[in-house]
Amino acid sequence: MTPVSLAPILLVLGDEELLVTRALAGAAASAREIDSGADVRDYEAGSVNPGEVAEMLSPSLFGGRRVLLLRNGQDARKDLVTVLLAYAKNPDPDVHLVVAHAGGAKGKAFADGLRSAGATVIPAAKLKGERERIAFVRDEFRRGGAKASDDAASALVASVGNDLRELASACAQLIADTDGRIGADTVARYYKGRAEVSGFTVADAAMVGDLPAALEALRWALHVGVDPVPIADALADGVRTVARVSSAGRGSAYQLASSLGMPAWKIERAQRQGRGWTPEGLVDAMQAAAECNAAVKGGADDRGYALERAVFAVAAARTGSGTR
Repeated sequence: MTPVSLAPILLVLGDEELLVTRALAGAAASAREIDSGADVRDYEAGSVNPGEVAEMLSPSLFGGRRVLLLRNGQDARKDLVTVLLAYAKNPDPDVHLVVAHAGGAKGKAFADGLRSAGATVIPAAKLKGERERIAFVRDEFRRGGAKASDDAASALVASVGNDLRELASACAQLIADTDGRIGADTVARYYKGRAEVSGFTVADAAMVGDLPAALEALRWALHVGVDPVPIADALADGVRTVARVSSAGRGSAYQLASSLGMPAWKIERAQRQGRGWTPEGLVDAMQAAAECNAAVKGGADDRGYALERAVFAVAAARTGSGTR
């Protein structure tokens, strides 16, 4: 947030803790860039006294910029809402009211009233899918002055999970420990052994026919105690994705994205992995992946052996040495 963007009324709308925290901290920092002596007050909407808030918002005899941060605006009582909505209609240019609201049905009239009064809305909703989390990771790298490929962002999400704080921390660590150019191989080196990235590492290597790398990743994952189920799922997903993209015919990833219902980066990766595959080979690989899933999820006596056999079968199917 820049000083220019610091409006008199800001509505931080959503319940993603990291985004809310950043928006509030950014508003305070921006005010202090304009006025190093800015008076910043931080309140909980459900417990603050409306009189104290009204005093904070009233014109000061001594001048100076003020910032009122109000957390959990959905918990504000009716008397506080009345005070704030009345103020929002004619705000003081030297006072900034920043309200964080979870965005649900509770207290909706308060959020709607602030929006109607002209509040600048900062979205802070939880990210809904993998595509949004990958975009978040790419933005984190960009903010830190690093460059990361889509595959790297995807691998990091698969490795670390959905928690934005953990993802942001992982991005910061990678930026600090590298030269700022981050690929999927970089992520794999740092996060090898995490369930999801280990599974996708196995699948990616198998799909391009790199049997030694696939077996090494598989054995390492099993050695450190990774559950075989996500590895089997990743292998099945890898084969299925390449099969779908291959059957879609020629076209750019962006052209195929809407018809296949996949993000463009995933299609581009599948197009690269699909080179060298025949339709017959993909049928064999899909059968091997299905048998592996059944064995792993059906409680086979040696699930590691079932996974290893599937990796061999997929690699053989790619080279055309498998059996139909």
